[in-house]
Amino acid sequence: MSDDVLVERRDAVQVIVINRPHARNALDASVAHAVAAAVDELDESDELRAGVLTGAGGTFSSGMDLKAYLRGETPEIEGRGLCGITETPPRKPLVAAVEGWALAGGFELMLACDLVVASRSARFGVPEVKRALVAGGGGAFLLPRRVPQAIALEMLLTGDPIDAARAHAVGLVNRLTDDGAALEEALVLAGGVAANGPLAVAASKRVARASTDWSLEEGWRAQREIIDPVFDSQDAREGATAFAEKPDPRWTGR
Repeated sequence: MSDDVLVERRDAVQVIVINRPHARNALDASVAHAVAAAVDELDESDELRAGVLTGAGGTFSSGMDLKAYLRGETPEIEGRGLCGITETPPRKPLVAAVEGWALAGGFELMLACDLVVASRSARFGVPEVKRALVAGGGGAFLLPRRVPQAIALEMLLTGDPIDAARAHAVGLVNRLTDDGAALEEALVLAGGVAANGPLAVAASKRVARASTDWSLEEGWRAQREIIDPVFDSQDAREGATAFAEKPDPRWTGR
């Protein structure tokens, strides 16, 4: 694992830290492959149930490293998108912990996460149009799925950033914290997710993300295919037993 990305485990939660504070955590090929490897580990591990993605030094990420780009590097991984998660997000939930700027590709990386915790001084933006570019790493495509279209268009067409209070008000951010506390609150949120049945969590995420492309008629059928195995699982029986008899459930992911 590259020193540009630090990975640690906090109980059942994996913490991924983009560690290039000298470059405002700009994204280059080294960061991209290290983040992709970390989320692969998250999905493959039986012990890990959720992840937190953040940046070191008070910045989430300022976007693509332009110096690396001029050297011919890209933070995109073919078939997987930016840092391996924008096109193919992990099966398990991922929480973004945002301090400072989440800008351009950094903002798109945040959009690939399922939940967002931000400090009150955080700022969010997709400034690509100011350079005659398009937010092609998921900004133009995914942002209108996360916030009202008028808000998404304002951000995409003006390129102007919004502050954390407005991001929270329009539903882009789940929880606001004092400055410096985003990671700890993200760990609380991720820990709450990790305490639940892992099969049910993964299925719930899959249905919620996929359902935007389903018709109403198709949705009931497609949902059933995803959730039926969960109801037939050992974990479902464990959950029912724990509710009836009051012991703490012990999830196996089976």
